[in-house]
Amino acid sequence: MVVQATLSLFGSFFVLLLAGVPISAGIGIASVVTALFSMPADIFALIAAQRCFSGLDSFSLLALPFFTLGGNIMNKGGIARRLIRLARLLVGKIPGYLAATNVLANMFFGAVSGSSVAATSAMGSILSPLEAEEGYDPNYSAAVNICSAPTGILIPPSGPLILYSITAGGVSVAALFMGGYLTGILLGLCVGALTIYLAVKKGYKASTVKDEDPAIKIWIDAVPSLLAVILVMGGILGGFFTATEAGVVMCLYCLLLAVLYREITFKTFYDMLADTMKSSATILFLIAASSIMSYVMSYSGIPAAISEGLMSISNNRYVILLIMNVFLLIMGCFLDLTPAVLIFTPIFLPIATSIGMSPVHFGLMLITNLGIGSVTPPVGSCLFVGCGVAKVKIEGVTKYIIPLFCGMVVALFLITYIPAIPMIVPYLTGLVDTFWWVA
Repeated sequence: MVVQATLSLFGSFFVLLLAGVPISAGIGIASVVTALFSMPADIFALIAAQRCFSGLDSFSLLALPFFTLGGNIMNKGGIARRLIRLARLLVGKIPGYLAATNVLANMFFGAVSGSSVAATSAMGSILSPLEAEEGYDPNYSAAVNICSAPTGILIPPSGPLILYSITAGGVSVAALFMGGYLTGILLGLCVGALTIYLAVKKGYKASTVKDEDPAIKIWIDAVPSLLAVILVMGGILGGFFTATEAGVVMCLYCLLLAVLYREITFKTFYDMLADTMKSSATILFLIAASSIMSYVMSYSGIPAAISEGLMSISNNRYVILLIMNVFLLIMGCFLDLTPAVLIFTPIFLPIATSIGMSPVHFGLMLITNLGIGSVTPPVGSCLFVGCGVAKVKIEGVTKYIIPLFCGMVVALFLITYIPAIPMIVPYLTGLVDTFWWVA
């Protein structure tokens, strides 16, 4: 029965995916088809309705639209431009400084907005014309922007980490956020190092242009934007508000900055709200459909069967984690991050904990892995947004993405096999009991 259910669930899902059916609809239809093999339709209809509502009945889910809105306000409210000026000031003496600026600015923007797609759009639209003026290959510029954007979903605040926390049954958001700092910085450093290496090979020089404003003015302009990080993380760690309430605080703070910078109008604010509602509705529908799939998988015994199958191959944690990561990297090419988190967390989290991996460590590994998937075809969200903003074709960008992708995979395996990298900060802040393997 388990084999039949597994083949039915994932086989029908991928057939629907290849047929162009929306992912959320594909998840729902595949779940219904599989469930009807083992239970009466009327009973399943009742259970499915209950699962949909219970899956959405979570106060923590309110954090997602608020952080999305915060990212939109930063993108359109002049905050991104000020962060870019600061990044350019810090890395101006490095060969290929504009590309290095892109990497650092994406890390800054991610630390404030928590969205890789928003970072790709914001940084690409501002930096692409500047890089073109200095003679940078547009394909190289786009590849750097695309591959550095996933740092935004690791350096807190992070919507995907909140989603993982909810899907995993309440893993500490504060611990995930604190673990995301070194994880995101390591990913950014690996991409940045290869970016500079490629820039040197292509003969790109350091900056020879002096900014009109003195360095102190650039810092003063950027500090209010960076204070959003302290406000959000300080509030969560200090127990002043939850992650959901932190999203509201961030929106209000960023809106205040955008008004003070005179970069926002009623029309642009309305567009931001509309865009936030559309993206939030998509995510909530995915969560509802995935709640049905989680029940069907649990009822059919699929996670337990996959766990037994993996353990039969090897009981060595390093081999099992290698298999997990390779599988997730392949799946990341075909699934967007949100549905992948919802589908694979219930399957792989029990396996990870059984081999001594902390749920916090696993969550950071999972989001890093699926973030890498956002830069790969055929469904990479950062890839398509980055190519669209830079007005280049995927074929031209690919030759530069490949070496940067390899650097990202190196970062992924360091994060996977050295638990101290993602776990030391949560450990030092008292959020977890150990920074190594649990057992």
